[in-house]
Amino acid sequence: MYRNCFVSQGFAGKCSAPAKHRTASAWCRCRGARGASWAPCFRNRCAPRRTARETRLGRLAAMFPSEDAGENVFEKHIGRPLFHENPTTLQINIGLTCNMACSHCHVESSPNRRETMSFEVADRILELLRNSWFIETVDITGGAPEMHDAFRYLIRQIRTHIPHVRTIYDRCNLTILRQIEQYDLVEFLKRHQVDIIASLPCYVEENVDRQRGNTAYRRSIAALLELNRAGYGLPNSPHHLHLVYNPLGPYLPPNQLGLEIQYHEYLYRNFGIFFNRLICITNMPIKRFLDDLCRTGYYEAYMELLVNSCNLAAVDGVMCLDQIHVSYDGTLHDCDFNYALEMPVCWGHPDDPGPQTIFDLQRSFDEVAGKQIRTGVHCFGCTAGNGSSCTGAIVT
Repeated sequence: MYRNCFVSQGFAGKCSAPAKHRTASAWCRCRGARGASWAPCFRNRCAPRRTARETRLGRLAAMFPSEDAGENVFEKHIGRPLFHENPTTLQINIGLTCNMACSHCHVESSPNRRETMSFEVADRILELLRNSWFIETVDITGGAPEMHDAFRYLIRQIRTHIPHVRTIYDRCNLTILRQIEQYDLVEFLKRHQVDIIASLPCYVEENVDRQRGNTAYRRSIAALLELNRAGYGLPNSPHHLHLVYNPLGPYLPPNQLGLEIQYHEYLYRNFGIFFNRLICITNMPIKRFLDDLCRTGYYEAYMELLVNSCNLAAVDGVMCLDQIHVSYDGTLHDCDFNYALEMPVCWGHPDDPGPQTIFDLQRSFDEVAGKQIRTGVHCFGCTAGNGSSCTGAIVT
């Protein structure tokens, strides 16, 4: 099948279309550089359109021209820059391999992704964590974290050698628990006292399957029942099970407490399912959700909603203040959203940003205290309405 092309920017390679179709408006299947969209064919040569990342940045620049000119729109709006406090949470993105490819995923995980954490990076994280006395929580995300070799290794080492870490979270998509090769996963998590933050973007089957794929809801319900049987989410149980809600469209989450009551009532009445609490997270205008906004024509309206709904009371509770993020390759970020946007920490001049990986730190993650946080227009997603963080609404 040949794709529609038109003349544009520069040479990328030979055209694969039959000669009779090689015109400025021909159908061709020239592929540009990795990440580029379908490209124009002209005189037997193919020119790539901009990469997906360049296109997304261009959309932001078009709506926020002062941001493109070097002004930080978010900092100007809230009246100040943000700085790290002593980090109490270490978030680890262990890799992008996942058994799902959800439409709202801000890191574009899928079964085709191969990025994963090496044991060298995992060992360096553990070395720094041993000396990071303020960190009480380790939050492991992905991808599907459970599919990565370093996942169980990190948990075993933390529970054996780093007692000041009180809480370990596994950000679980639930369906991974139904994979045959993960038959012992629930028992492993329970034995190592790992709490579960599980994605269930709605309690209605049709809505979940629309966002996460066919049968995702039924597999998720089966996984929740399995977790309940293991003691997760039950009243007075030490094994905590929290659910995550994401809006299904370009709007803000509703009141978290009210929606949590609806979740509890529906899941218990229909399936006898228990869980501890609901976490509402605003969809960030990046990666797949941004592409969906642009495809449906809601991008400008959604960005206006985020900016106009900015709640200054939520600024002091944004998660990046007391959190540091490490990606699968050891790069440091202020949060998982900055990681998705390829924005590593910058603690100096742009030409000399200072430490940017875990191998640049001297002794511990405590060294991030007092360092400035990189912000951008996407940060309005964390301050809109009641605020949004990895642990839910900020303002209650």
